[in-house]
Amino acid sequence: MKLYFISVFLLISGAIISIFLDKNIKMKFCAAVSFLSAIFAFIPAFGVIKSGETLQSTIYLPEIFHEVSFIIDPLSAFFVLMISIISSLGVTYGIGYIKPYLKENTNLSAHTFFLMMLIASMLTVVVVQNILFFLVVWEIMSLSSFFLVIFEGDKKEVLKAGIKYLVYMHISVLFIMAAFAVLNLKSGSLNFSDFASVLYNDKELMNIVFILFFIGFGTKAGLIPFHNWLPDAHPVAPTHVSGIMSGVMIKTGIYGILRIVSLIVEPSLFISYTVLTTGILTALWGILYAVGQYDIKKMLAYSSMENIGIIITGLGTGLLGQVLKNPFVMILGYSGCILHILNHSIFKTLLFCGAGAVYTKTHTKNMELLGGLMKKMPYTGLFFTTGAVSICALPPFNGFISEFLIYAGIIKGIPSTNITSFMLLVAVLAALALVGTTAILCFTKTVGITFLGQERSENAKIEKKDVSKIMLIPMGILALFTLLIGIFPAQLFKLVIQPVSILMQSEIPDYVRPVFDVTEYLSFLFLIFVLIIGFVFALKHFAVKNTRVHKVWGCGYNGLNEKMQYSASSYSDLFVSTLKPLFKRVSHIKKPKTLFPKDAYYETEIEDIEEAYIVKPLVKLDEKFLSRFEKIQNGNMQQYILFGLVFLILAILGVICWG
Repeated sequence: MKLYFISVFLLISGAIISIFLDKNIKMKFCAAVSFLSAIFAFIPAFGVIKSGETLQSTIYLPEIFHEVSFIIDPLSAFFVLMISIISSLGVTYGIGYIKPYLKENTNLSAHTFFLMMLIASMLTVVVVQNILFFLVVWEIMSLSSFFLVIFEGDKKEVLKAGIKYLVYMHISVLFIMAAFAVLNLKSGSLNFSDFASVLYNDKELMNIVFILFFIGFGTKAGLIPFHNWLPDAHPVAPTHVSGIMSGVMIKTGIYGILRIVSLIVEPSLFISYTVLTTGILTALWGILYAVGQYDIKKMLAYSSMENIGIIITGLGTGLLGQVLKNPFVMILGYSGCILHILNHSIFKTLLFCGAGAVYTKTHTKNMELLGGLMKKMPYTGLFFTTGAVSICALPPFNGFISEFLIYAGIIKGIPSTNITSFMLLVAVLAALALVGTTAILCFTKTVGITFLGQERSENAKIEKKDVSKIMLIPMGILALFTLLIGIFPAQLFKLVIQPVSILMQSEIPDYVRPVFDVTEYLSFLFLIFVLIIGFVFALKHFAVKNTRVHKVWGCGYNGLNEKMQYSASSYSDLFVSTLKPLFKRVSHIKKPKTLFPKDAYYETEIEDIEEAYIVKPLVKLDEKFLSRFEKIQNGNMQQYILFGLVFLILAILGVICWG
């Protein structure tokens, strides 16, 4: 545990020291600190996840906290590994991304401080066992990410998105606090480990508490219907922050749900149905809205929602297997869930880094204004395409293997369940297939419109020079991870077994282990596939190396221009139109007013129907109610003192009457 504490101490110290450093070296210093921290965190976490043993340390704080235990079991170790590695790569990428802001005399002190504090708080959240200390660190994590989101707080849309994010995070923590309060009253303890017996002895209480936790942690993760903060916050945050938030921070919400699941000895059918249904609805909602987006980062944000839904679908499958006493369904579901947490953290961080590189060079996130970037930014294009193939769950990349396990769990569960579970699993299987198909539509659009074809505007007419190496190296490492995990899933799966055992609260039976021998066969097939593809490309290279290419007579055809290409909207218009009731289209029109107008345009955007018909009306109602109290805020100091005095008198009277 000493190495873990050194890791967190380095991050906190780095956060403080970075304030006093010159702005030109702040991010470089933070990258070095996060790299050292990742090494110190990696050693104990990898040891735990490999051996299955648990590390524990206890510190004694003042009366309110009592003793605070820090435990690295295989589940915590899995998240520590993921958080430390992905965050370190994200901060390294940030060195190059933040460089243009140095010329604008931007104050980076707050940014680097909260960036380090965010990583430190995430590492602590997944290890601490005391609920009060957990809530303190959870709040530090939420506040740190809020200040990172509003990095460009002078822009109205950035500040609005940041405040919205903060509101949702405090709604989240209210539900978590309510659940902790109930467990504390029943158990008289502040430690997670003491809640298992309470949940086991009272099934009705178990359902209520789980729902409270599921809403609280699910809001952090971006589960429907508490997802509205996610597509607003990610696009406005700096890209390295978006990558860390989407890649690992929202996974702390998943960790919270998994930790509670690990305390439930016998989950109910109600819990498994709730988790499974919420997961697949979130996945569907996320990918359907991702297809209709033109902002590349907003599309990735909705795609994060989709993948969180897939993770929760895997968890729901595992829970259903546990309820039905079917070890095959349980292990496949839990394994797919855990593995997809890791896979999503890799390819989503890679995709956000690719989007940030595009924005750095073109100064726009609008796909409609891009095109032809593959020739000008070849490495970025290659890495982004790798991430796109991975997120579409296509072999031989990492996204395939985790979704394959979830599919296998669902299929294994269909023949051995009651009629209700049978119908639910069939519906989930069909919905998951739709999610996968739509993901391919979404990312072929994104890659095709952004990187292929010709330039659609002046923004895309850039010099043939990719982003700096400090931005490309993290993307290259992440792209390599996607391929290695995809080719060698069996080796990684040996590490996933231990966290799965924590969720099962038992060792994996020997008679179930042959199910995972299929990963060995997949590994062999994928390796052969990669070698064949490599051979074909090498053959093509040598075959055409000395070949001269000449244009033939084209019957007067001179070639394409930018107006003859598909746009992002036209590419997905038929699909979006088919599902019209699920979307609200907002049009922006400037009609031509003269015979030869200088400018005219027609633009559409897709607005979330929950945002349009629920959130916005509630906000307007709240504003209308609060506007009635504007007269109270009149700037009269004496009146403010009078209000305080009246409140104090009422409080004293209340205490006397209550006593």
